[in-house]
Amino acid sequence: MISRFTDKKCDAGMLSPLTLAFIGDTVFDLYVRETIICQANRPAKMLHGEAIKSVSAAAQAKKAEKLLPFLNEDELAVFKRGRNAHTNHVPKNSSERDYHYATGLEALVGWLYLNEKGERLDEIMKICFEDGEERA
Repeated sequence: MISRFTDKKCDAGMLSPLTLAFIGDTVFDLYVRETIICQANRPAKMLHGEAIKSVSAAAQAKKAEKLLPFLNEDELAVFKRGRNAHTNHVPKNSSERDYHYATGLEALVGWLYLNEKGERLDEIMKICFEDGEERA
């Protein structure tokens, strides 16, 4: 179960969805990286290549789609706020839809993290990476 690194008070409900996605991106990435290094010791280039498979917008969008039926009302609202947030750009290597779904997932992960809902965050990540899907 992940816990916060600082004891600073932070009202996640008052943060913009893109701010939640900003921290959620890092939490998601840390989860993927930890999973990879626990599988085997590999050169950094190989580790990076494996991580990219799970943290790309397309991969995160797939995970978000799989996750949607399992979200409660509050979680779904946070996801939708992130998905519908106005971004200034979409990376050229992803579709606009995938980028927005990935942002929704990252916003949800950030919200769970900042609200110290570690057990639920663990459940969410397990759902994202279950069914033999590439787990980084």
